[in-house]
Amino acid sequence: MRARRLTRLFLSSTVMVGMLGLSTVGHAADSSTEQMLVDKATLAVQDMFTGAKTTDRVYRYLGQSRAVMVCPSIFRMSIGIGGSGGGCLLLSRDARGSWSDPAFYRFGSGSIGFQLGIQSSAIMFFVMSDRGLQALLDSQFQFGANAAASFATMGSGIESGTAGRSNTDIMAIQKSEGLFAGVALSGAKLTVDSDANRAYYNQIVGPTEIVISMRVNNAGADPLRAILSRYNASAAAAMTANPVVGGSSSSGDITSSGEAQLTPYNSAPVVNSGSGIQSQSLAPLRSRPSVPSKSY
Repeated sequence: MRARRLTRLFLSSTVMVGMLGLSTVGHAADSSTEQMLVDKATLAVQDMFTGAKTTDRVYRYLGQSRAVMVCPSIFRMSIGIGGSGGGCLLLSRDARGSWSDPAFYRFGSGSIGFQLGIQSSAIMFFVMSDRGLQALLDSQFQFGANAAASFATMGSGIESGTAGRSNTDIMAIQKSEGLFAGVALSGAKLTVDSDANRAYYNQIVGPTEIVISMRVNNAGADPLRAILSRYNASAAAAMTANPVVGGSSSSGDITSSGEAQLTPYNSAPVVNSGSGIQSQSLAPLRSRPSVPSKSY
């Protein structure tokens, strides 16, 4: 009896891992599905900040970030062969602080091990430099393999990544539920979800047009943009009340406690990376044309 239960568990797990793999390849364009991801991301952001003080690192990272990526539900399973998968949203802000609409991405990773378990994680990436944003705007970004951007991770069980002295381009914080300690980012890939972008904005549009040019808008994303603006206003007020001075512990190197010393987003240096990716200045102020939105 026990052997049969283990067999059923193995077969079910294998099917679910296969589904994870398929989710990273593509899916049919369905704007209602994309709106569900946007709504989940809004709740995930709220959950990340609920209970946090304005002096906590999650507020500091948001206040200093150039962009954010929200992955509201990264599902991980492992039974001999494992993997993680889920949808993510990238939003940037212009020089005035207005948030763009979201560009859709797919998160995927694979692993081989002997763990047995299931986990669902919400991950929020804080893009601290134009260099980091430009790396994510590529059609595919792989953590640990992309020389154009370094990353560091904080939170329950996430590995520390590739950050060095004063060069952390992407910070990550996660909240997890399940049997695993955390989602491993090294080797994981973020891929532009062109089908989702087309479905959500009713036209062929890429991440640069969405988050840099800000030439499209879907009213369904307004709550997500609004909640980021609300928490960012609190972060800005906290930074004004407690300004970073010289070599204080809130900007520069990564400390032994895992806190990163960071540069405000609007003063990030312009850098030509060795991989040919070039950072760019903040997006200019401009009006935001809207596209007809569907009822969901």
